[in-house]
Amino acid sequence: MLHVRALTLEPLLNNVNFQVENGHILTLMGDSGSGKSTLFAWMVGALPETFRATGELWLNDRRIDRLPTEERQTGLLFQDALLFDPFSVGQNLLLALPASVDRRARREKVEQALDHAGLEGFFSRDPATLSGGQRARVALLRALLAQPKALLLDEPFSGLDATLRDSFRAFVFAEIKRLNIPALLVTHDVADIPPGGRCLQLESWR
Repeated sequence: MLHVRALTLEPLLNNVNFQVENGHILTLMGDSGSGKSTLFAWMVGALPETFRATGELWLNDRRIDRLPTEERQTGLLFQDALLFDPFSVGQNLLLALPASVDRRARREKVEQALDHAGLEGFFSRDPATLSGGQRARVALLRALLAQPKALLLDEPFSGLDATLRDSFRAFVFAEIKRLNIPALLVTHDVADIPPGGRCLQLESWR
């Protein structure tokens, strides 16, 4: 479970409280400048010094807001894929694997992830040759191969056309449910809200 407790981000948000169960997605909506990106920055440990934060962030009964970014076990998926173009698709994904994964098993793990995402045989592909939907899937795989205990989704569907958006959205939601991790989705589009999912307005914490 992901749990934000009594968070105040001066001067944007006041007394933010919510929790997300494992395998579920909570959607946050708000106008530009309402604090969505700042909230995510605080959650991953990258809050700019211009903001002051008080409150607590808990993940699976462990308080993590005082931990460095690399110890928070929280993945982040952006609107842009942000792949390393000098590397192949497979090399991009290998970089995400934790050091604890055995060296002999690393390529096999990446190949299995690509197969699962419908990208069989893409290990050696140049990222520049990928379609928008393929780049989005690779970016998601990279976030998931890092074995996060929670996932933050920063408008990851907004750069895709309608057809790709529907299929990629369904793929993301299915992966979160399969891995049984909590996820927080920021979006401007009500169509991105999972069926039956909860949605909160950031303006309620102004």
